[in-house]
Amino acid sequence: MVDRTRGYAHRVDVAADAGQVWQALTEGRHLVRWCSPGAQIAARPGGLFRASVDRVTEMEAHIDVFEPRQRLRLIYLPGPNLPPADSVIIDDFILEPRDSVTILRLLGSGVPGGSEWDTQYRRLRLGWQQAMTRLKVFVEKQLGREST
Repeated sequence: MVDRTRGYAHRVDVAADAGQVWQALTEGRHLVRWCSPGAQIAARPGGLFRASVDRVTEMEAHIDVFEPRQRLRLIYLPGPNLPPADSVIIDDFILEPRDSVTILRLLGSGVPGGSEWDTQYRRLRLGWQQAMTRLKVFVEKQLGREST
C-alpha cells in the first residue's frame, strides 16, 4: 500500500532586498534570532541545517539546493524522535525579488499522510508559518537597521 503524503505552502513579503533575506536564512548568527535558539547551518551545497522549528522536535536536513539569493532546499534526515517514513520530507525556500520587497515562499512536501504523523505535520506547518513571520520582523526591523 502506498501512503499518501501532504505538504504546506507559506508566503511572506519582506520589505528588504533578497540579499538581506538570504542572510537571515543562511547565516547562523541570524538564524538563531528568528528560527530557534539552537539553530545551526553549514550554508553550502551539501551542507547541514539543524533546528527545532517548533522548539520541541529537532530536525536535521541536508542542503540539497543552494542558490544564493534565490533558493535553499532542505531534505530532512530521519530522526530518532520521528515516526518512520517511506517518503522524503522537503522544505524548499524560494526567494523572488519584486520592486522593494522580496517574496519568500516555503513549499513543504513529503510529510507522510498516516495518523502517526499528524502531530509532526502540524508542528512543521505551524512552526514554519510562525518562523517566517519572525523572519519578516527580524529582517525588516533588526537586520535592516544593522545594514544601515
